[in-house]
Amino acid sequence: MKSQGDMSKIQTEDKMQATEEAQPEFPFDLVRPHIEQVEEIIAEQARAFDPGVEGYISYICESAGKRIRPALAALTAGALADGKVLDSQVRLGATLELVHIASLVHDDLMDEADTRRGLMTASTKWGSSLSVLLGDSLFSHALMMATEFDDIHLSREVARASREVCEGEILQTQRRFDLELSIPEYYHIIELKTAALFGAATELSAYLGGASKEVQAALKNFGRKLGTAYQLYDDCLDLVGDPEAAGKTLRTDLEKGKLTLPILNLIGAASDSQREKLGRLLLEREPLDLNVIAGIADYEGALEAAVGEGHRMLDECRQDLICLPSNESSKALGDIVDYLGWLFDSCLR
Repeated sequence: MKSQGDMSKIQTEDKMQATEEAQPEFPFDLVRPHIEQVEEIIAEQARAFDPGVEGYISYICESAGKRIRPALAALTAGALADGKVLDSQVRLGATLELVHIASLVHDDLMDEADTRRGLMTASTKWGSSLSVLLGDSLFSHALMMATEFDDIHLSREVARASREVCEGEILQTQRRFDLELSIPEYYHIIELKTAALFGAATELSAYLGGASKEVQAALKNFGRKLGTAYQLYDDCLDLVGDPEAAGKTLRTDLEKGKLTLPILNLIGAASDSQREKLGRLLLEREPLDLNVIAGIADYEGALEAAVGEGHRMLDECRQDLICLPSNESSKALGDIVDYLGWLFDSCLR
């Protein structure tokens, strides 16, 4: 068994090696034409709103979302059909992206976030009342788009994923400042709020492509695990990231009492007196920042443990891709996993 000093040395060497390695990239280029189609569909859907509303919808659609879900839908399609992507699979990606954008409008409002992708959030620009209505409008419009597939199974699954996103947000809001939140409960929340749409993108794209139920199930697992890992990374980024580089407001989780995995690790490893101090700060709704946290317990160790858990989930993602034929698109799905692994490591640099 390695000593704590040996493990620390290995971790330091791993960090140095990760820093020296070239930064991988998200394989957007492979699906760029399909993402451009998604952008056209989203713009078209914005124009479907009343002229008095269209400008608001266009703004939030342009300022929110990285188009990861449409990319996953297109890459899944290409992996199963040697690069061929159906129009229905592109439209699926656009539909799920609108659900995601709607959730971001509400999320930014609840977090009192000022910026996203370098632009003012809807709530900052127009206030809370209008933002709630805009998010609601996008949710309902996305569900209406799902009915246009004329496939009850697909429509039901898009609606189910949308409901899960909302359930996750409700549970997270309900458990703010709750020191009794367990790590399994944390995972349940992020599996709902983030992983649901990732899983829908990969599973339903496979469904539209005529894949077997076994392959659909494997790709659903892949998407949900990738989404869970992505949310875990986002939670780590909120603690240590640079707001300008991230393109959005950070440090909101601690301020709003969201207990993410790094903080739960910190609480679990803290002594009784340290846990009591953390609990008092949480219960009194005192502002928590990195300086406060680092002064109470082993913050760095808690973050490293969260990153290690992220890598474990990514290893499981790679196993789920074994069912796919070998081609450029299936390799790109694996590249996304590697890219996310690099992002996790960047949290420790």
